[in-house]
This record gives sequence, C-alpha cells and structure tokens, in this order.
Amino acid sequence: MAISVEEALEKIYTFSRPLETEIEPIENALHRVLAETITACYSLPSFDNSAMDGYAVRTTDAGKTLLQSCTVFAGDQEETRMVEDQCIRIMTGARIPQGCEAIVPIEEVKVQGDQVSLPASIRAAQHIRLKGEDIQAGMVLLEEGTLLHAHHISLLASQGITHIRVFRRPRVALFSSGNELKMHYETLGANQLYNTNTPTFAARARELECDIIFTGTAQDSPESIQEHIKSALNADFIITSGGVSVGDADYTKKAFNALGFEAAFESVDIKPGKPTTFGRIGKTLILNLPGNPLAAALCFELFGQSAILALSGRSDKYLSTLTTPIGEPFKMKKGRRSLIPGWFDGASFAPSPKFGPGMVLPLSRANAFMMVDERVEGFEQGSPVKIIPTRWCMSSAHPLSLTTL
Repeated sequence: MAISVEEALEKIYTFSRPLETEIEPIENALHRVLAETITACYSLPSFDNSAMDGYAVRTTDAGKTLLQSCTVFAGDQEETRMVEDQCIRIMTGARIPQGCEAIVPIEEVKVQGDQVSLPASIRAAQHIRLKGEDIQAGMVLLEEGTLLHAHHISLLASQGITHIRVFRRPRVALFSSGNELKMHYETLGANQLYNTNTPTFAARARELECDIIFTGTAQDSPESIQEHIKSALNADFIITSGGVSVGDADYTKKAFNALGFEAAFESVDIKPGKPTTFGRIGKTLILNLPGNPLAAALCFELFGQSAILALSGRSDKYLSTLTTPIGEPFKMKKGRRSLIPGWFDGASFAPSPKFGPGMVLPLSRANAFMMVDERVEGFEQGSPVKIIPTRWCMSSAHPLSLTTL
C-alpha cells in the first residue's frame, strides 16, 4: 500500500544517520558540515582601537586648539598616554591611548603645523571600537551541524583555528540497468535510448557535496544486478532507477530482496513517482526511483536529497519551501499529490508549460517545483504556492509542511 510523502520522509530520516567524522584544515572545509561546536577563544577586537584615521582626545577638549604630541600606528607595541592640552594623531586599528575618550576624524579638524583645532561637539566613545564588541571570549560561534560557507571560514580564521572536525561526505553509489538504455558515451542500437537518470543523480549528488561511485552498467538479469549491488555495498547510499514496478522484466527489486533488503517503504502516494522504494542492506541505504526521467529527478529532490542532508550531519536536514504567487492561472487533475516543475523568477512561480514523467527538457528549464495537495484542481493567478528549489537548497532545522493546499 502506498504511504504518504510525510510518512516516507519520516522513515528516511529514521534510517539516515550522520556519518563518521574527520579532521580537515579550514582551507579545505568549504561546504563541509561541522561536527563540533566552536567556541571563541579570543575577544574581537582584542583591545580598544580606533575606527578612523584621526585624533585621540578627551571630550572636554571640544572646541579647543591642542598640540599634537605624537602619532600612534596600527601594530605599535608601546603604550601611549594622553597629556593635558595635547592630542595624539592615531591611525585606523591602532590601540586607544590611555585616557582617550573619543576619536575625532581627520576631516573634522583644522591643522596648522602642530596645532589641531577640534570641533565644538565631541561625543564620548565616538569612532572607538571597544574590546569584545564583535566577539566575546567564550561565546558560541558555530554549532555542530552547520554547513560551512566562506564567511564561516573568516570566523574560524579570526580565532586562529587551523583545523576542525567535520562529518565525512556521503559516498553515493550508482549503476545503470536496462537493455534498452545506453550510457551517453556508448553507441545507440535500434530502439535504444541514452540513460539520463544516472548522470542526473551523479550531478545532483555532487552538488550536494557527495563522493560518487559508478559501478557501470548491469544487464537485465537478477544475477548481473546483484553483482553490481554487492560491489556498491561499501557506499553509504545506493541510488538506482527503474526495475521497481510489477513488470516481468523488472529485476532490480528482486535482486535487492535476494541480498537481504529491508524495506522502509515500497510505494508513495505521489504523482509522478508512485513506485519509489527506500530501505537498506546492512548500513547501506537504498533508494530505487522510477525509470521515467522527470519522475526520477523530482523524486530525487524530495527523497534522495533528504537522505543526503541527513547523512551529511546537517542540523538543517529538513526540506523547506518558499511561498510566492503563481504567475498565471493553472489547472490540474485532482486525486493524487502532484509534483509540478516550473520557474521562479524572484517574484512569482510559472509552472512548466508542458511536462510529463518521461520528459527530460522541462527540468532543465525549471529551477523549482511545487507539491500540490490531492484535492486541488488548480490556482488563480496570484494565488500563493509553496515551491521547493532544485538549483539551490532550502532547508530547515525542523520539519515543515511542503504541500500547497
């Protein structure tokens, strides 16, 4: 019996656990998932310093003309002290002299020789960067499960951190099957087609920071498919397509079952993609997707991506949506939860003008899809819809409703 999308995702998250961890230098940590919580060792700034090129003064010196006593540069090691009726020339980033109450920018003063005339109003602490105003020692900087981006690397470098612990990248194994299919580098025979699903899964898994294992092409026999499965069981996740329906020549399901496949679900109440199957052999997760290219690609976005985010150790492993107006009236047949590809331009979502489960072109011209409730027959222009991006990842630390009602 087919289960709901929500039940299927719950089972995927139950089976998909974060992988082992490893140590990486921060230079190699971009787009890796942090496996530890990072706490600040140092306050930033580590000392009070000037935010401007200007003059260090007291607030009571406002409106006065003072003698410039010296100049302090960024990186100077010597301590300096304010002297009555004198000011100190100071550069951006230099340590604030003892007794200084404010910095007056150079463009706000008049200078004649060593004499500096100050403005009539000086605000206390103006243009002074105080110790710890950015980061305080002991504060949590990054939580375990954070996907690291460039500015996270900046944060780590600011603390003098050289290496961090990250979760290992998921290893995703792929193989193709079906006598009617050829890989894109092979020659087509009569009544044969190029296999688009395997390259699609490989490309999307790489975009999700996985390592890819391709075991080749299996023949349409249980024995051949079993050999490919056995060679892929050292991976964390095996993704296949086709061979999971009820046809006489659908051998993939039989081959997995013969090797001890533990099914989490074997059918999902969704269109397209009903025969999607998920489970495991030992510790290796298995996702069998439909053979039709559009159906396989859309179900990968829902189910394959969810498993990969969970395996990666991400705290935001749950898919999320954007809510946007639909750009034009749209009619559809109700009765089953449906996946509708289309284009989001930043202001509205336009469903693909023509799409079907066996097509390849629509997803190449789409950057998102919506999952529509089975009771819906269409939308008026401007109606709000929830979309799931396919060219970037929208995710959440908590499960959210993905369905447009």
